[in-house]
Amino acid sequence: MKLRVESYAGHRGEEEPRAFYLGEQRIPVAEIIDRWISPDHRYFKVRAEDGDLYILRHDGPTAEWELTLFKAGSQPA
Repeated sequence: MKLRVESYAGHRGEEEPRAFYLGEQRIPVAEIIDRWISPDHRYFKVRAEDGDLYILRHDGPTAEWELTLFKAGSQPA
């Protein structure tokens, strides 16, 4: 699922998600739990302010973001 993401480029210029939208609902990121890279994408495992976990994927060349996983906060990480 493609996402609209508000991001921040730190001192190294790498984009980090600060909030994203599911439909019209803005979901602020409370914490970046983990991050990793693959040859084509960067991934972020985040806990949103709603307590749920999400994995967001960023494609650098196209600047597109996608939601790749959702887990309700009441479930174990």
